[in-house]
Amino acid sequence: MFTALRSFFYFSLPLIVLFLTNSLFSQEKRDYKVVSIGFYNLENLYDIYDDPLTFDDDRTPLGKDRWTEEIYRKKIKNMAYAISRIGLKETGNAPILLGVCEVENRQVLEDLISDPVLASCGYGIIHEESPDLRGVDVALLYQKNHFIPQNSVAHELELYDSKDLSKRIYTRDQLVVSGLLEGEKINLIINHWPSRSGGEKISSPKREKAAALNRKIIDSLHRADPYSKIISMGDFNDDPKNKSIKKVLGARSSRKSLELKDLYNPMASLAEAGIGSLAYRDSWNLFDQIILSKAFLTESDSEYRFFKAGVFNEQFLITPSGQYKGYPFRSFGSGGFTNGYSDHFPVYILLIKKAD
Repeated sequence: MFTALRSFFYFSLPLIVLFLTNSLFSQEKRDYKVVSIGFYNLENLYDIYDDPLTFDDDRTPLGKDRWTEEIYRKKIKNMAYAISRIGLKETGNAPILLGVCEVENRQVLEDLISDPVLASCGYGIIHEESPDLRGVDVALLYQKNHFIPQNSVAHELELYDSKDLSKRIYTRDQLVVSGLLEGEKINLIINHWPSRSGGEKISSPKREKAAALNRKIIDSLHRADPYSKIISMGDFNDDPKNKSIKKVLGARSSRKSLELKDLYNPMASLAEAGIGSLAYRDSWNLFDQIILSKAFLTESDSEYRFFKAGVFNEQFLITPSGQYKGYPFRSFGSGGFTNGYSDHFPVYILLIKKAD
């Protein structure tokens, strides 16, 4: 079953690609430049030091997980390798923009991008500490020779206990980054919405509030420029069909009849086909998504536009044996460090434009 569910066709493209005649390219053969933008839940990328302000005690050398320097370095190396492979077949490069979540602080990101596998990519970091009680944040990695950040701001998501409105629930911020992608203005929102702890139905209002904040941010960007190119990416802890994504955020599953300020969710068709980014009890979910504003669907050859979305699930990221065979090869299990990667597959999109 899992072989069928995780199957995903890869359409190999070199950096400059030749497309045969089709309606997308006006019945002509043309050369196009292709880049990838991705998102990856790095599954509890903690350093080995105890932060007295957060619940990170388990991820220390003397903690329950026995999180030693040696294990931490293996985790960093594994994550760096996985990132280096995302979109590589199609573009010849790692993602030029990569949203990440479940990172403890800036230092773990510095260690990640300094790994020899990623060092040549020249990644920069945009990161803000969030009030999440576990101490995990979201961040953006960007290749400096492709993207120039102009502004970033973290929007705090205010949640309160439904049974005690005086009790604050602390969670991750939504990080908004605006900048120039090879001269084109784009806006990115990096998300890690509240989990399904306590059950999907009980926890759903928290994600609906996260969606409402996301929609508010997107509306403000559209008020400044109705043609804004916006990408909202993250671990939404909901599928494309759930209320938070489909109704509150308003992300549509079809490109047809999209109006100027509408959002398109290219991950919806993948979810409908049974493709997921994480598995639980023999069932797949596609919580990790990349959602686009209509401006990315332009027919202009001179600007980057959306081409394809995918779940990056190459064999090395899949658990090879045992009870969870076929699931994402997570880095930590009941027996300790597995030398795996993450309990989520990365997701990515391809953008294309006519080559110079």
